[in-house]
Amino acid sequence: MNQKPKLIYTQEEMIKLNKETLLARGVKLEQIALIAYDQQSKYTKDIPFQLCLDSVEKIISYRDVFHYIQLGTEIDRLAEEHQFRGPIQDILDYDLGLFGADETFGLDIARNYGTIGQTNFGDIDVNKPGIVNELNEIGKLSGHCHTFLDDIVGAIAAAASTRVAQIINETIALENLDNVLKYDIFDLLKKSKATKK
Repeated sequence: MNQKPKLIYTQEEMIKLNKETLLARGVKLEQIALIAYDQQSKYTKDIPFQLCLDSVEKIISYRDVFHYIQLGTEIDRLAEEHQFRGPIQDILDYDLGLFGADETFGLDIARNYGTIGQTNFGDIDVNKPGIVNELNEIGKLSGHCHTFLDDIVGAIAAAASTRVAQIINETIALENLDNVLKYDIFDLLKKSKATKK
């Protein structure tokens, strides 16, 4: 009797499998976090690197992202082994600029954090910082294919960067709320009347 295959994984299992898959393809989470850190550091100083790393782990715990990582890296691996037929083998091998399925993976991952996530992905996709550039360059060498991986990694960094920005903005909003709550309603009314004079 055939045993039913495991199809559903916990967040902890997905994080573990994604880490292993990315590492097997030459990517460490710290390299992805560094892109998120650099992107957000343009707007906010003194971001804790650990917050960026935690955000990367959060992104790779999502079920959709798990599926994209597992599928995209497997497509790249199969292309390296010339397992595809017809024109798609060459299209994947050469990472044809007009082939957009890889960017679709990236955009969908970044979409977890709305239009800002997608904008951040666009920035990373165009400028190719850090490990994204390394993957892109290695992917051009014979016997290597990173057609999907470079976009997936860039999208994870973009989503993590956006998550960091949201956490920072929530912290600022709560600090402002705390300052407002330090006054009672009569203090606020007095300040409002004084401002109008």
